Amino acid sequence: MYLLGIDIGTSSVKVSVVDVASQQTIASVSYPETEAAIHSLKPGWAEQSPSDWWTFTQKAILLLSESEKIDTKKIDAIGIAYQMHGLVIVDKNQNVLRDSIIWCDSRAVDIGNDAFVHLGETLCLENLLNSPGNFTASKLAWVKANEPEIYAQIDKVMLPGDYIAMQLTGEITTSISALSEGIFWDFKQNNLSQDLLNYYGIDEQLIAEQRPLFSIHGYLKENIASHLGLKHGIPVSYKAGDQPNNALSLNVLKPGEVAATAGTSGVIYGVSSDLTYDRKSRVNTFAHVTYTPENPNTGVLLCINGTGSMYRWAKYNFAPHLSYPEINELSAKAPIGSNGLKVLPFGNGAERMLGNKYTGGQLIGIDLNKHTLADIFRAVQEGIAFAFRYGLDIMRENGMQPKVIRAGRANLFLSDVFAQTFVDVTGIRLELYENDGSVGAAIGAGIGAGIFKSPEEAFSQHKMIGHLEPKNSLDYEGIYKEWKQVLINQLNNLK
Repeated sequence: MYLLGIDIGTSSVKVSVVDVASQQTIASVSYPETEAAIHSLKPGWAEQSPSDWWTFTQKAILLLSESEKIDTKKIDAIGIAYQMHGLVIVDKNQNVLRDSIIWCDSRAVDIGNDAFVHLGETLCLENLLNSPGNFTASKLAWVKANEPEIYAQIDKVMLPGDYIAMQLTGEITTSISALSEGIFWDFKQNNLSQDLLNYYGIDEQLIAEQRPLFSIHGYLKENIASHLGLKHGIPVSYKAGDQPNNALSLNVLKPGEVAATAGTSGVIYGVSSDLTYDRKSRVNTFAHVTYTPENPNTGVLLCINGTGSMYRWAKYNFAPHLSYPEINELSAKAPIGSNGLKVLPFGNGAERMLGNKYTGGQLIGIDLNKHTLADIFRAVQEGIAFAFRYGLDIMRENGMQPKVIRAGRANLFLSDVFAQTFVDVTGIRLELYENDGSVGAAIGAGIGAGIFKSPEEAFSQHKMIGHLEPKNSLDYEGIYKEWKQVLINQLNNLK
């Protein structure tokens, strides 16, 4: 018996098949091989085509079906993870009305800020746990204000994973977790936020039917099953945003447990048993995958838009001929502190942890007679680690005091320089696991379909593959303080 996980990422779609008995991944495919484009029609805008996500998903599954490794007819449930906060809108015939306004798009910041003022800080933070910011509800309000002819045709509003589930099953559903990440959910009233809907003038009928996150969200249509080489009628039994799903894949399910990821964006995600919030909405709180009104586990999320994207930019512009492993080896040749070179990795839209300000990505203090390629790449990795520390300190202000952080041995955590720098700068033990968003989605599907009786059973064979302890924290403390002061100066210049 197998489980299929689909991860709708910003760069590509990845699918994995997990064997239920061994809980091991037996096949994985990503599509496309090159990174998917982000369309930026104006500064601060970011869009992708939902039809591209669906094409990528089909091609990836077909590659699995053509493989001799597995029999895809033995797949019994499907789970979906997806890039958070994206807006997908369809008409009554389930046709997409415009490209998705994705997570790092900044166009709705002012709309969300105005809602924060109008509705009041107390109501937004105590009921929504966030400022409306540039989340999905505010993106929808932007469409209403700027594209009324498109808005008038909307039948349902979705997040990216809901769209893929719709293509697979023909059904459109949502969950409390998904509604909370769109800032549609009122945690105090345990219902859709009528205050926000009324302020934005959004009809409640545009919101999809709510179902538990771990539940049946539809069954695979016969024509789709035939095309993809899957069994007709298997359930889509799990849908979650990429960061709650990453936490699931690392077995971070209980209050006090913390996960991190450093892909296109960088995230620290901690589970809390409280309806907690940051007064400045620099970190955000959403319903975790294990949230129920009776057991209100929330996920406190620090997001840095420009982590992996900063590293990718540096590679393509400074050393396109080198592989990432070669770049990691090169950066290890530079000393701690990168000979004074500093990087602000904030070039991928307005950053919530910076008060929705946009500093742009910056290389600061270049010495034309001293700095080498090794310094540049180490400075990029250090700058990303410093950004994590800056955000972690905000989480600490809000009561989260992690002793251990779990991460998958993937993306930037494949770099020994970055992983050790992350540990040294944060001062926290790092535990590494073989994890993957698509694998987490597959495991979630097994839980949602009842194939696993509990999360504990689903992770009974989950093993740590390594860990790192702080060893250069004292060396980094002064360097971090200098970096932080540079950032503060930049932010003050934006006022």
